[in-house]
Amino acid sequence: MTTRHDTPDLFALSDIHGPVLRPGDPAYADEVTGFNLAALHTPDVVIGATGPDDIVTAMRWAKATRTPVAVQATGHGANFPIEQGLLINTSRMTDVQVDPTTRTATIAAGAKWSHVMAAAAPHGLAGLSGTSTDAGVVGYTLGGGLPVLGRAYGYSADLVRSFQVVTPDGRLRETDPQHEPELFWALRGGKGNAGVVTSLVTELLPLPRLYGGGIYCPGEHAETLLRAWVDWTRTIPDQMCSAFTILRLPPIPQIPEPLRGGFWARVAIAWPGLPAEGEALIAPLRAAAPVAVDTVEVMDHAALNRIHMEPQDPLPARESCLLLRDLPPDAVRTFLDQAGPAAGVDHPLLMVEIRHMGGAMSRPSPVEDAICARDAQYFIDSVGILAAPPAAEAIERATEQLYTAMAPYGTGRTMVNIHGTPGDEQDRARAWTPEVYERLRHDKATYDPDNLLRYGHAVTPA
Repeated sequence: MTTRHDTPDLFALSDIHGPVLRPGDPAYADEVTGFNLAALHTPDVVIGATGPDDIVTAMRWAKATRTPVAVQATGHGANFPIEQGLLINTSRMTDVQVDPTTRTATIAAGAKWSHVMAAAAPHGLAGLSGTSTDAGVVGYTLGGGLPVLGRAYGYSADLVRSFQVVTPDGRLRETDPQHEPELFWALRGGKGNAGVVTSLVTELLPLPRLYGGGIYCPGEHAETLLRAWVDWTRTIPDQMCSAFTILRLPPIPQIPEPLRGGFWARVAIAWPGLPAEGEALIAPLRAAAPVAVDTVEVMDHAALNRIHMEPQDPLPARESCLLLRDLPPDAVRTFLDQAGPAAGVDHPLLMVEIRHMGGAMSRPSPVEDAICARDAQYFIDSVGILAAPPAAEAIERATEQLYTAMAPYGTGRTMVNIHGTPGDEQDRARAWTPEVYERLRHDKATYDPDNLLRYGHAVTPA
C-alpha cells in the first residue's frame, strides 16, 4: 500500500505503522470502502490502524489539527458518507484471545463476529452476535447489539466487562464498572460518541450448538403466518427467539434455490435449549400455513448466518427501524397493507422484518447502560437495495410510508445501529430517551468537547 508522509500537515502521522493515505493514492479507495456501498467515504486522510498506538497517534494529531474523526471496521453500519476529516480503519486489528477458564474473550477493534466464533468454538463457547457474523464486534456492541439470541441472553453490551478506549484527548484509557464508570456507561449503547475503542472484553456463552433456521411460506400466505406467529409469541418461553420476515428476493446467484427470485413469508427461529423442546414449540408455526422450505435444524453456533441468511457480499443498502410497544390487530393489518401481498410483489423493499423482543432484553442490565429499548415488545426494521436512482427514490418513499403508518404503535424510538441515515439532532435523539440523550450530551462534553467524533450517529456536546 502507498504511504504518504511528505505533506507537512501529516508529518505527525509518520509514526503510524499502517498506511496513511490521501485521495488519489492507489490504495485509497480500498481503504475507505465498507460493506454498505451506499456510504461512499471521501475523507481527507485515512489511516489503516494496526494497534492501539496507531489510534493514539491519530487522535493526538486530530486534536492538534482540530480534524474531525470517523472510525470504520467492516462498514456494515455505514449509513452516512464520511466527507473530509480523518477516517481510522481498524480492519487490520482482528486479534481475538479466548480464556476458557473465565469464559471471556478479548476482542480487538476490527474483529468480526466470525473471528470470535472461530476462536471460541474449540472451547465449546460462543459470542452473542447479531444476524450476520460478518459484522464487526465493537461497532455492533457500542450500539447495544441486538443478538439473534437476545430474548434468551440479553443485549451484547450486557456481557461486556471492560473496554480499552482512546478518548479524543489522545489518552488510552481502561474502563469498567469500577474505573471511569461513566465512560463505561456511555460506551454501552451510546455508540462511539466518547472515544475510539481499541478492544473490549466480553463474556462468552457455553453454547456450541443451537436449534435454528427458517420456516418459509409462499408470500401469499403472509397474513396467515403472521397472525399465527403474533399469537404464538404471546405464549412461548423467554429462551425462544424469533422474527417474522417478508422477503422479496432478487434472482441473483448469491441466493440459493428455491428461494432465489421469490416472494416469501418467513419465521426465523433460534432456540438454545434441547432440540426436541424447540421442535415441539414451533410445531404450531409449521402447521399454520403451507411450508415450502424448512431449514430449522440443529446447527453449530458458528453457522448462525444460516438462520437469517443475510447477504454476505457488499451492497448499497437503505435501512431503517422502529421499536414497537405491541402488535395489536390494527398494527398487524397496517403492516400487511404496507409490506404484505397487497403491496405487490414488486414492492421496492428487499426485506421487512418484525423481531420479537422482551425476555432477557426487557430486564435491566446488571450494570447500568445507555440502551433504551428494554420497553419494546417488538421491533420492525427494513432494508432496500439502492441499485439505481429510480429504485432509490421508490425505496425512500416505501420506507417513509411504512414507518409513518407504524408510528402509532411505536415507542417513538429506534435502535442506533439500525437507525439508518441520521438526520438532524431531533432525529438522532430518537435512539434514546430524553434523559439518556441529555446524559450522553454531558458525557460528550466531558470526553469530546471539540466534537471531533461528529460523523455517523453523533451526539451534540452539551
